[in-house]
This record gives sequence, C-alpha cells and structure tokens, in this order.
Amino acid sequence: MEQQPTVRPASLTAQALSAAYASLSLSPVDVVRDVADVIAEREPVLNAFWRHDIEGALYAAELSAARWRAGAPLGPIDGVPVTVKENLARSGVPMPAGNSGVNPVVPERSSPVVERIEEAGGVILGSTVMPDWGMLSSGVSSLHGITRSPWDPQLTTGGSSSGAGAAAAAGYGPLHVGTDIGGSIRLPGTWLGLTTLKPSAGRVPLDAPYLGRAAGPMTRSAVDAALLLGVISRPDPRDWTALPPERLDLDDLTVGGSYSVAGLRVGLHLDAGAGLPVDRAVRAAVEAAAEVFAASGARVEPVAPFLTEELLRRLDEFWRVRSLVDFDDLDQAAQERVLPFIRRWVEAARPVPAREVMRDYTAMMRIQQVTTAATEAFDLVLSPVAPMAAFPAEWPMPWGDSDLGMAHIGFTAPYNLSGQPAATVNGGFLPDGRTIGLQVSGRRFDDVGVLRAVHWFEEHRGPEATPVWPIPAPSRSGPTTP
Repeated sequence: MEQQPTVRPASLTAQALSAAYASLSLSPVDVVRDVADVIAEREPVLNAFWRHDIEGALYAAELSAARWRAGAPLGPIDGVPVTVKENLARSGVPMPAGNSGVNPVVPERSSPVVERIEEAGGVILGSTVMPDWGMLSSGVSSLHGITRSPWDPQLTTGGSSSGAGAAAAAGYGPLHVGTDIGGSIRLPGTWLGLTTLKPSAGRVPLDAPYLGRAAGPMTRSAVDAALLLGVISRPDPRDWTALPPERLDLDDLTVGGSYSVAGLRVGLHLDAGAGLPVDRAVRAAVEAAAEVFAASGARVEPVAPFLTEELLRRLDEFWRVRSLVDFDDLDQAAQERVLPFIRRWVEAARPVPAREVMRDYTAMMRIQQVTTAATEAFDLVLSPVAPMAAFPAEWPMPWGDSDLGMAHIGFTAPYNLSGQPAATVNGGFLPDGRTIGLQVSGRRFDDVGVLRAVHWFEEHRGPEATPVWPIPAPSRSGPTTP
C-alpha cells in the first residue's frame, strides 16, 4: 500500500496548528520539538536568533497542551511557536539593537507585543537579530555577524527584521514579529517571499512609539498574518499614539467566500519618483500581478510618481542625525565597535546644522501629504517593494558598501510616514529562483482590506508565483502529520 505523504509540524500554518490542537491530533510539545530540530539544523548557517530558549519553550508548550486537553486555550495562538525581533522588549533579555558598541538595556517589563502574545498562549522561542540600530536593509551586524537567506545562504535576508524574516522562511514556526520605520518588515518580505504587514500607524501598541515606526506580522500566509495581527493589536496604555481599541474582522479573509476584487479601484505604482530605477524583471512581476487583479474585474489605473529626490534625501539625513546622537553617546572604544558602514553613514551628518534638521522634519511631513494625496482615490495600490531582487548576504545595502543613502526605499518609506497599511506577498521569481515581492497598500486604518486583498492574490497568483518553502524535509523518526 502506498504510504501517505507527510508534512512536518514546523511547516504548518498557525491556523492549521490551532485546528490540530483543538482536535488533539497534534500536541504543542511535538510541534516545538520539531521546530527545535529545524533550528538545530539550519541556525548554524542562517544565524537568525539573538537569544533563544528551547527548554523554556518546551515548558510553555507542555502548559499549552494541558490547556488544550482541558478545552480551555488562552487564545487563538495558544501553543503556536512565535519569534519576536530583539528590539521588542522581553523581560530580562538584553536589547543591544544589533550593535556591538551598545551597552544593552535589560528591560524589567516586556513590550506590549510580547505581553499580548504570551496572554494568548503563544510560545515564544526567542528574540531574532537585527543589524546595527536597525538602519541597514540587510542581515549584517557588528554584534551578530551575517544573517543568511534560507533560500540560498549566499543571499541577504533583507533587514532590518533580518532574523525574523529568516526564521519565517526557514520554518522556525509560523508566526514572527518584526518592526519597520522605512521598510524593515517589507524588505525581508520581498527578498524572502513572505507575506508581511506593516500595519496602520498606532494599530499595534508599542512601548517606544516613533514617527513611522510600526510592529507587524512576518509570516508565510495572509491568514497567519491576520491571526497574529488580531493578537498583537490589542490595546496597551503605554502607547500614547495607539488607535482606539477595535475588534478587527480578521477571522475570515474570504468574507464567507464572497470577497472579490471586482470593482475595486487599484493603483499601479511603478515609478517611485526617487531612488534607484526598478529592475526590469521586478517591474514585469508587478505588472503581471496587476493583470491578475484586472482579469478579475479590478479597475487598475496608473499612479504617477509622487516622491522626489530631495524628499528622500532629507528623510535619510534626518535618520543620520538621529543615529549620530546615539553614536555620540558612546565612548570612543564603543564607537569603534559599531559597524564601519554605519559609522561612515552617521559621520556624514556631522556638519548638518540644526536649521537643516528642521527642514528635514518638514520634508517628512511633506511625504505624508503627497503620499495620502496620491493614493486616496484608490482602494489599493500595487507596487514593487524594492527596486531590486536579493543581493549578496555580505553586502550591508543593495549596492554594496558605498553610500547611496536610502535609494531603495522609495516605495516603502512613504507609507510609514503616512501611516497607511502596506503588505507584501510574493509575486514572482527570477529565473535563478530569487523571490519578487508585491507591495499592497491601502487607505489608513484599512488593515483588514489589505489583508483580504493579499489573501485573494495568494489564492489567484498561480504556481509560478507561489513559494515552496525551503523547510527541511522531516526525518523518518521525527513527528509528522498525514
């Protein structure tokens, strides 16, 4: 008799895990053990974790298994493995911000994101790495070394949520949380083929809110992104910028099977107006994705470029000055431990006078204005995530070690400043297998609408754009599901 194919628990979605836990056909303990096997196999090369604690996760999984047996789970992700980026505070875990020059803060209380995950029963495996101060779009860190892509270790993960991205694509469980001020969730999204969401500003409470900063899900499916968003968007009084509490309708992204893109006004944004030009293959993949929407009745219309080189330059300059302040707070020995690329990047801002910093801030407000004006007529806007595909893992930026400012975030950063939700979903592949992400943005507060559209695209994009995840096959002796 032919043996049924098996799937290892580490590769299952959070939704599938919860259903298996409810039926008692799978135990959270077996899932964490299987994820631990994947981590043991892949982590020596990928380098996704800052700190992880498998024994602690197994203990949490045992408690979860008892709750499921009693029919009393804490929440929709009870027993599901989760990771969080190292800049999301976990009580007692040092926070070095990926930087070997920093004397890490050791928080006494966990961040809102972590508390919400634990309250819902999520099993936190550990904290994932980031580059120095989160100011690189790669997995290069003076503290952690190089984080590598599960698809091909010679390639970047993107950044700054580098470890979270690697963990998601490699099968370190289904749910991962990153942070983003200019593309740090979505850039790993495009270069790793993930489904991610930078939520609306204020949607996910933070204990250190900052203009443009957001925390959001990094997953392998829109359904899992929605599941995680529903947990981490619950209120916390520490975030004075948070949106009012709201019950998001995230349980069924198909709306009972009736969701359709027919009649939606969809913008197609292929020229950011600033930064590097879009590679031909990336543009072709985004145009092909737009055709999928148009073929189902969406009204696809072009969006004119709305960013300028001056606006993007001033955004970069503001961030340099901000990081220069942090750099100057370090003693000389500590400064010398900071990644050389970051040292040069911040030092370039030393001559900037105060009046120019205020002009930089005004330019950021202008980006808010032009972004909302250019996109308000559309239900959704489709665009590249970045102008290029994944680059060598050793490069700090998509162009290597030279200083081109932030020439790669012309499509992502505007939505951080405008506060609009913006997701990524894989939209195609290069002939060499590199992934090409599609960015799907929406009106502010319409996180649900964006996730529904992404889920719809996942269902309609076809095998030519659907990832087959680089998760190791199960061993014969390991836990599997039929």
